[in-house]
Amino acid sequence: MAFVVFVLQLAISILLLPVHLLNFLGLWSWICKMWFPCFLSRFTVIYNKQMASKKRELFSNLQEFAGPSGKLSLLELGCGTGANFKFYPPECRVTCIDPNPNFEKYLVQSIAENRHLQFERFLVGVGENMHQVADGTVDAVVCTLVLCSVRNQEQVLREVRRVLRPAVLFYPSPGTAASRLSFTCSCGQRHGPASVFNYRTDTEFKS
Repeated sequence: MAFVVFVLQLAISILLLPVHLLNFLGLWSWICKMWFPCFLSRFTVIYNKQMASKKRELFSNLQEFAGPSGKLSLLELGCGTGANFKFYPPECRVTCIDPNPNFEKYLVQSIAENRHLQFERFLVGVGENMHQVADGTVDAVVCTLVLCSVRNQEQVLREVRRVLRPAVLFYPSPGTAASRLSFTCSCGQRHGPASVFNYRTDTEFKS
């Protein structure tokens, strides 16, 4: 039995030798970045068919978070090939960020197939550092199959909080004089394949 295990380990080591060599030469990461978008573009077609009803339900209330202009400004973190585009509301202004620049050509194709959206820009970056996006400039942040793979989830959520627009809401109520400041987070699906984050600052003045 020990001999069989040794043979299997040796066989696996031999099979993985090209991978180790490419990694040593610094080429493996480059190959993965080139190959992964192509694979994902095919995979998302199947995935969207399976998850279409769930995604429609998950993104059904996105328009409620639109700013004063009435047009939703949305940032998609880890956008991939744009698999979520078809589920976003009409005239939604979409900004995408992903660490892999090779996704851009697939995003262009997705935008061409989803004319109901207004594509703003594609940014190359990671969720832990979205410095290209100014504070309080988006209405919603969407991340699908992303938080499970980032290096620092807390830092990503801090960045999400930073870029989201604070919606200051006033509730006049006669009879008292008080003010309340609360911070709320609305998650479209807590443990599902996608999460929609919207942080809202509610200020209530009573007189």
